Parts: sequence; structure tokens; C-alpha cells
Amino acid sequence: MLRPKHFRAGCTYLSGTPLLVAHRGGAKLAPENTLLSFQRAVEWWRADILEMDVRLTSDGHVVVIHDATVNRTTDGAGLVADLNLDEICKLDAGYNFEDLTGQYSFRGQGVTVPTFEEVLTALPHTRMNVEAKEPEVAGPLVEVIKRHSAEHRVLIAAQFERCRREIRHYDGPWGASRQQVFWFWLGHHLPWVNPFKLSADVLQVPELWKGLRVVSPRFLQQAHARNIPVHVWTVDDPEDMRRLIDWGVDAIQSDRPDLLAALLAEIRYRPPIPGTEQDLA
Repeated sequence: MLRPKHFRAGCTYLSGTPLLVAHRGGAKLAPENTLLSFQRAVEWWRADILEMDVRLTSDGHVVVIHDATVNRTTDGAGLVADLNLDEICKLDAGYNFEDLTGQYSFRGQGVTVPTFEEVLTALPHTRMNVEAKEPEVAGPLVEVIKRHSAEHRVLIAAQFERCRREIRHYDGPWGASRQQVFWFWLGHHLPWVNPFKLSADVLQVPELWKGLRVVSPRFLQQAHARNIPVHVWTVDDPEDMRRLIDWGVDAIQSDRPDLLAALLAEIRYRPPIPGTEQDLA
């Protein structure tokens, strides 16, 4: 069953193309999916949108973390679903992060796994792109968003539709799932009008997927003909960023928001990065 409505009419969430989306807060510049990375992305690089992932703890709290386990990104071990919030909050979320110089510079610096509510509260004016990584987190996620009246600034994404099947009533912006992207991509190759009806507000796609080209000028043309913006992930090379922007993509998700911010300041007259010579001139 497709979601019965679109959010785009009067939607300011998607305005401002091309948008700078900090993927997991800028995962190559600071420990991913942490309040530190999110604050730096907004304050240092003027990110328009923060991309993040959420899961549910054993005691029902929505926490911001990508993997099903805490092993890769913290000094702990085990499934997120088996740990309570107190146990997760004691973990060092900067322990395994290696910075651009190859140093573990965030170990022991008090970086923790945040709750989604903490992120919403700390950044009350920032747009967020939140992926529900499991079905269990969808309902509690919407409850947090509603409690903060944040529907206008929180897009709910999901790789698989089953991860958000129970929240089709959500009033905020809605990202296309992998299945929706696949059918739109397949239809855009046809010589006639793409027959697929996309029940989502934005296509969030990689440029390439397992050797297949997803994003092309034709793909963008057909999406824009339906007033569907296209956000491309995860792009860290400035030349790729420049080419995609020239093609007309509406947003780029990047682990290097510093590089994307500098490029947008150069070619799209965005404000320069704070603290640069250009900013001080």
C-alpha cells in the first residue's frame, strides 16, 4: 500500500537547492551520529540538513546510531536492542573514530551516543533527515517528533518500507524507500512516460548502485517533471559534487561537509565558511 498523500505543497523543508546535507553529521570529520558531529556540521559548515539513523533501546528510547550493534562506533559490544539507555550513554562514541590525520583524537573526550530527543532539543531550528533502521523504532520516533512539534523539519526515511509501515499517518516529509526508487528508476528507462506513481516527497539515491548508474540527466529530468527533488548520497569528492550540481541535483549528502560548503560558496554564492579568509575579507 502506498502512502496516500504528498507533503510537498507549501513544504519549506525541501527549499534552498542545492542543499548541503551532512551525512551522519559529517562522518569523516567527527564521530558519526553524535551531537558533536551534528553541532559542528551546522555551526562550522552551515549544513542545511542533518542526515542520521535511529534505533530503539531495550527500554524504549530512540537513539541515534546506524548499526544494529554498538561494536563499530563505540568501545562497547552488543546489540542496541539489548542495551538500555543508561548502558548506551556510558559508551565512548568517539573511541573508534579515526580523524583525517589518522589519529584517534576523540577517545575519552566525552562523546556519547545521543537520544534523538537530545538532538532535536539542541538544534531546534535545523532540518533533519532521519532513517528508521528497524520497524520497532518507527512509532516511538514519531512520538518524539510530535512532542516537539517538529513534523515540519523532520523527514522520515527508510531503506525498507517495513521499517515504517505503521507510521504512514505521519504528517511530515517522506523519503522514497529502496523499492520505490527501484520502480521509478526502472520506469525512467522506458521510451514513453514513466508509469510509476511515486508516493514520496524526495528521491534519496546513490549515483551508482552495484555498478549500475542511478543518477543521470534523464533521471533528474523525469523526477523534476513530477516536482520530485533528488538528493544524492554519499559524495565526498569535490569534482563529483561539482558535476552533480551542474546536472541539477537538489541536494548532496556528504561525509565531508567542509568540502561541499567550500564548493557551494564558490559556485552558488552561499555564505563562506565561518573563520575562512573569505569570510573575514
